[in-house]
Amino acid sequence: MNNIVTKIALGVLLVLPLPDAAKANEPFKLSNAQNISCSRDLKRGRLRIAKCNSYAYLFNTKTSEYFRCDVSLAVVRDAKEVITVQIDGDCVRKPRIFDTDSSYDLGFAETAPPSTNAFFGHGGFSVWAADTTRQKVRGCITIVTGLGDAVSRCVDMTFK
Repeated sequence: MNNIVTKIALGVLLVLPLPDAAKANEPFKLSNAQNISCSRDLKRGRLRIAKCNSYAYLFNTKTSEYFRCDVSLAVVRDAKEVITVQIDGDCVRKPRIFDTDSSYDLGFAETAPPSTNAFFGHGGFSVWAADTTRQKVRGCITIVTGLGDAVSRCVDMTFK
């Protein structure tokens, strides 16, 4: 009985929000622009393949450096059983958006996977970053051209 009470108490602590002071000391923020796409395929021998991909961005609110994180899961099965399961994932470091340290906020968006509205290659993504200590916003767009390196440009917003 005591073990059950301990597990319930631990579960409650895990879902409670952190105090604001603890959050303020943590420079990393996970983007709110997570996405998932799934596909299915039928191979010779009646094998069925289901694959899902998801991505998210991790943003350093102090330096404006960010990481693009991908995870994928593939399942191969026949009519009776699951034959293989493969999972893969990593985070790739991207360059800083601003040259100096400050307090930044972020926003991300990404095109849908290939064969939907990506006109060449994998498509592209945008990054928005704002310095929360002053009126400064930078927008960046990266397009995967399918011809070597991706093309990425940033511009500082003007306020009228």
